[in-house]
Amino acid sequence: MTDNQQIFSGVLAPLLTPFADDGSVATDLYVEHAARVLDEGCTGIVPFGTTSEANSLSGPERMAGLEALVDAGIDPRIIMPGSGLCALPETIELTRHAVSLGCAGVLLLPPFYYKGVPDDGLFAAVAAVIEGVASDALKIYLYHIPPVAQVGYSCQLIQRLQGAFPGIVVGTKDSSGDWSNTAATLAALPGFGTFVGSEKFLLRNMQGGGVGCITATANIAAGPIRALYNNWDTSEAGALDAGVKSFREKLQSFPVIPAMKAVLAERLGEPRWRNMRPPLLPVAAREIQGLLQALVD
Repeated sequence: MTDNQQIFSGVLAPLLTPFADDGSVATDLYVEHAARVLDEGCTGIVPFGTTSEANSLSGPERMAGLEALVDAGIDPRIIMPGSGLCALPETIELTRHAVSLGCAGVLLLPPFYYKGVPDDGLFAAVAAVIEGVASDALKIYLYHIPPVAQVGYSCQLIQRLQGAFPGIVVGTKDSSGDWSNTAATLAALPGFGTFVGSEKFLLRNMQGGGVGCITATANIAAGPIRALYNNWDTSEAGALDAGVKSFREKLQSFPVIPAMKAVLAERLGEPRWRNMRPPLLPVAAREIQGLLQALVD
């Protein structure tokens, strides 16, 4: 097992962010939810990913949220906060803050506003973060999500970054939805910490030498995904794989983030979970029962 696999592996939840009725972060629900997904089977948490509505949160809100998790007793060694923004100084500030709290790694979204940037530009951006943080404790997981960001880390760029910064650039989250891209990364970088962004690809990722998944669905269904991770190399894997894929397909027939918040609101009897920060909107009341029934089925 390589060092980076010892840092993070398994099933990580990109943590949903609950909002109070006044639009502020509901810190009490946030801390409770982090503890709950860990109890339900997650091996780690990823605050401020796409599912977290991270790009609707300010830098101070992110830092306060991360501090609340650590202050509540959640081990920072199982926290991988998202710290990538378009503004390089803010990215450095958030990354440095995560390292100072003892977080074992960060998930680094590329600067995504300018499209069509060359690999040299993205390399320079990551290098600037590493140089700006200037800490041997920094561990970076590159967040590749071109369907949303429209800017991504090519396999060649990942190889270049890992070669230039060994021991710092230690993994990736591939949310491209393109298995051929993940397969190319696994082949090019054996032993690298490769996560997939959906449990639909978890079995194949493990079979190919990957380390797990960072998946939105773990916010509401961590147990079955963890069971697949635990049993990927057993005779149970096929049935477990089919089960998590079916649940994911049902969930994706709804707007995923509002749908999961609606599920938590119903499950916990806590209406604040329905709150979204614009431009995202809650699931319409008339759709909630259909959503719940679809997931039960």
